[in-house]
Amino acid sequence: MASSPLCFFLLFLAVRSADGFLEFIVNRCVFNSTELKDIEFITSYYFNKVEDVRFSSSVGRFVGYTEPGLKYAEDWNKDAGKIAAMKAQKEAVCLNNVNIDYQAALSKSWKPYVVLSSTAPSGGGGQNGMLVCGVYSFFPKTIKVTWLRDGQEVTSDVTTTEELPDGDWYYQVHSTLEYTPRSGEKISCMVEHASLKEPLITHWNPSMSEAERNKMAIGASGLILGLVLSLAGFIYYKRKARGRILVPTN
Repeated sequence: MASSPLCFFLLFLAVRSADGFLEFIVNRCVFNSTELKDIEFITSYYFNKVEDVRFSSSVGRFVGYTEPGLKYAEDWNKDAGKIAAMKAQKEAVCLNNVNIDYQAALSKSWKPYVVLSSTAPSGGGGQNGMLVCGVYSFFPKTIKVTWLRDGQEVTSDVTTTEELPDGDWYYQVHSTLEYTPRSGEKISCMVEHASLKEPLITHWNPSMSEAERNKMAIGASGLILGLVLSLAGFIYYKRKARGRILVPTN
């Protein structure tokens, strides 16, 4: 299973305040591997939450975003020693920290759990059914979801979403299979992930859905009610029959 690149950043803050004004510097290391070429060192200078000027190792110079920032950038870009010192931070500050954090991130994983459910196809009607395989709470992001029908991979009528972030480092993904039910078949959702030693296979249980159980309960209730009414009518009839007086005829 191919892996997708990861992207992280390290954050360093330097804060200075005076008379209600706040100035701070943010140093960031943005990277998707431990190779020096895949690392970007960024320093941003803020004044009262507004970014005035930024240095990026990818650009190689300062860039101003405000009127004061444009003046700072113009002056600092003339200083060859300052520019060289800023470029050196990519290796001096980022490289070692990136290697530590990248390996720590890759060594952590969390196993997914799977929920299989059925739903009506969007088109409605017909004999087709639709199964949904929801895969939740996994890390890292890369995952593979496959549908199996009697042990064979299904490649048609399958739709799978991208990995969706939960906002707490975990991800979820949803895959749907539209199919025509066949008697005795076995349909499964197979998940492959870095946290699993072997694929996680969850079989669809074709037992009655909640909606079908409700329909049957309503039908059974109607049948019972009919029997009760019939029994009540029979008892009433028998009681009336016992209370009759038979008059002989000539």
